[in-house]
Amino acid sequence: MALLLLYTGTLHFVSPSGFESIVPHFLGAPAFWVDASGVAELACGLALTVRAVRRTAALAAAVLFVVVFPANIQMALDSGGADPDLFHNPVVAWGRLPLQILLVAWALFIASRTRARPRRAGPPAR
Repeated sequence: MALLLLYTGTLHFVSPSGFESIVPHFLGAPAFWVDASGVAELACGLALTVRAVRRTAALAAAVLFVVVFPANIQMALDSGGADPDLFHNPVVAWGRLPLQILLVAWALFIASRTRARPRRAGPPAR
């Protein structure tokens, strides 16, 4: 999951136009939302590689997958047309909806399988 988030987070900055096209219209400012979600994906991806915060990162990723779900709905609603690109291909767009549910489940599974680390005791009181 870390690699997936790092890859897709990077794509938000390397090729933002496809992502901007699926930002729900009511939000406005697509470039802002693409940058914000890209940063969030990169942060979750990096944090998943750190054992001490993996559980929190997985929970954050689950929340992120839920928060960006409206973009997947927008992608599906706008799909089609003559010679659609990847972001507007109806099969990809509608298939993305159940995939997002699986991503949430995967993140929650990772969180459930990662034990919270016990906190270290501080120095003894004097």
